[in-house]
Amino acid sequence: MHDKRLVVEWRHIEKAGNTCVRCTDTGVALDMLIERLAKECQPSGWDIRLEETLLDMDEIDQSNLILINGRPIESILPEASSGKSHCDSCCEFTGQPTDCRTVTFGGETYEALPETLIREAVCRVAACC
Repeated sequence: MHDKRLVVEWRHIEKAGNTCVRCTDTGVALDMLIERLAKECQPSGWDIRLEETLLDMDEIDQSNLILINGRPIESILPEASSGKSHCDSCCEFTGQPTDCRTVTFGGETYEALPETLIREAVCRVAACC
């Protein structure tokens, strides 16, 4: 039985069934990670789930945002910060110059959020991994 719930919400743009390269890479990392963490943390009573929120083009500033129980990763990892950088892939969607979210952590700036970064944030919240 699960007595604790952890929801990893992934917000991203999708147009005609496609998303940008950054979001695609983040999505692949999330799918693999959440499946493993759900099994790993189940003995500790955690129910870990992934929820996707598809955004409209006017919400592109939130694209590739990951929330853990409603909190952005950068608020869980105090040494992390969010920023923006030019995204060629989203420029194709919008037809204009577009900046997308980045996360800086451990001296690296990530355009696509890697499994290791997401795992660290989830593990800090759940303390089961």
